[in-house]
Amino acid sequence: MRARRIACAAALALLLAACASTPVGPGYYRVKSGDTLTQIAREHGQGVSDLMRWNRLDSANRIDVGQVLRVAPPGGATAESSATPATRSGSGQSAGSRSGSAKTESAKPADTTPLRGIALAWPAQGTVAQRFNGSSSNGLRIVNTAGTPVVAAAAGSVAYASNGLRGYGNLVIIRHASDFLTIYAHNSRLLVKQGQHVSQGQKIAEMGNSDSKQVELYFELRQNGKPVDPARALPAR
Repeated sequence: MRARRIACAAALALLLAACASTPVGPGYYRVKSGDTLTQIAREHGQGVSDLMRWNRLDSANRIDVGQVLRVAPPGGATAESSATPATRSGSGQSAGSRSGSAKTESAKPADTTPLRGIALAWPAQGTVAQRFNGSSSNGLRIVNTAGTPVVAAAAGSVAYASNGLRGYGNLVIIRHASDFLTIYAHNSRLLVKQGQHVSQGQKIAEMGNSDSKQVELYFELRQNGKPVDPARALPAR
């Protein structure tokens, strides 16, 4: 049993490590386990209300592991904001720039090119409250009522089904062909187990609010460990 838990933890770490190691630009910070918005604001010399406004956050108590936050004014990042994370300790190192200089970043147009190698079905019915933007959001937030069915967006093998990762609640990760993964977080109940094969559209969980302030599904698509816009593989809705 202990060996199985270790193996599960190791597998989860490998699956999610790429997200934490993906660099973010100057003036941004990737949330680590144990972080609070108050702590992040203090360490970057900003106010909590400013961070909430820049990142369109509804609550100071709602940030997720892996989420990228703007920690400098939208007009550009200060040298201090870029350099401060390099000396951070405790809850983990920053994924931000370690350069002392910073330049105003131009917004990059969204990549809408259809993905090759995978075609997704919508993982749940509901309102899309947040979409992928590649900076503060690496996935979709779909809001509905508790118990709403959550289904596999594509056929694959369940790589993880448990609640061992803080910030994600009851979590399912499915491995697909062509180095794709899909992630389903904040479920109330999991209906699949690690190693189980699932077909597209198969019910794998029920929507809930585990490690979340509201009932929702947080859904990510990753290719080679890097988050990509699920809209590039989903049918129009």
